[in-house]
Amino acid sequence: MLTCSHRPACPGCPRLGQGGIPPAAYAELEKLAGESALPPPPVIEGEPLAWRRRSRLAVRGRANSPKIGLFAPGSHAVVDIPRCGVHHPGINRVVAATKQALRETATSPYQEDRHSGLVRYLQCVVERGSDRVQLVVVCNAGSAKTFLSAAARLQELLGDELHSLWWNGQTGRTNTILGPQWEHLAGEACVRETIAGVEVHFPPGAFGQANLDLADRLVERVADWAMASTSVPGAEAPEIADLYAGCGALGLPLLARGARVHFSERGPDSLRGLALSLAARPAAERARARIHPGDVSTQGELRTILAACDAVIVDPPRRGLAPELLTALADAPPARLAYVSCGLPALLHQARALVAGGPLRLVGLEAFALFPHSDHVETLALFERH
Repeated sequence: MLTCSHRPACPGCPRLGQGGIPPAAYAELEKLAGESALPPPPVIEGEPLAWRRRSRLAVRGRANSPKIGLFAPGSHAVVDIPRCGVHHPGINRVVAATKQALRETATSPYQEDRHSGLVRYLQCVVERGSDRVQLVVVCNAGSAKTFLSAAARLQELLGDELHSLWWNGQTGRTNTILGPQWEHLAGEACVRETIAGVEVHFPPGAFGQANLDLADRLVERVADWAMASTSVPGAEAPEIADLYAGCGALGLPLLARGARVHFSERGPDSLRGLALSLAARPAAERARARIHPGDVSTQGELRTILAACDAVIVDPPRRGLAPELLTALADAPPARLAYVSCGLPALLHQARALVAGGPLRLVGLEAFALFPHSDHVETLALFERH
């Protein structure tokens, strides 16, 4: 039986030790599967501890006694979690070093009620290949000047464990964690992860999965599905659209398998990571890649792209597909569609909309427990055109 010294104050693992996904969520997925005459969906699980390699933590308290952790439910009071069991140990070591650096340099944590103090949040990303940590320190300031003494001490304390150190400026009275200003203080430009055999670059402002070992299995599953037509003798390499592409974790492995891939992404940090990853690929792969920057729902060539594709992959935010894209996919669907969902309510609604009276049918449904002990559900829904 799993226990945690930070419970019950810490809200991070509401289902500690229960395994799988919440029963109510599974019941909804089982119902969706039954509507398409599918068996109950499998739940793919990974390691229960030390799986989280990406974490954002609030910094509050006083300079001589900082607290670093998660907000207590319904408040902005920070629950200190120095020995978090789901964190990779490198994150816990960075948290301890940050507290020490703040104390020794008299650097103040953020005071929400007065909108004063300096350090607001930490973002920690552990690179698998090296176990080094990319650390972003979010500050209530317009430049990194007031943080430099603490930054120097952090580098001394962490040494070779530090992948890179970044300052981020967020001066607004907002719940948005990252601000618009960045300064690169030390180390490398990107975390580099090998995903499905391909190196993917993640700048500090780009989205990345926290549970990479389990995400790898999801990426391989999507790639096998999208490339299924190549198993037919004499079949041409498929043309695939990777929409909401991020840094390319889903689409880049398809290039390596010989596909032609359209990447659609609007985030500047993700586009930068995608460009760096493509630049490191062989020339033949780069020649088969097309990047379409901007919001997928406003791209005039969207329907043209979809009409030319054998398969489409979508990995939207929690609110689901943009309405224009949902309509386009329902009206003129590709032969295969893989929908990766991090928002169960949106998936349940949109999966039914995609198959309602149209040529698409749901042929596969799988749940991934990407965030063990939590209420989060990551779902892979697979569709085929009649």
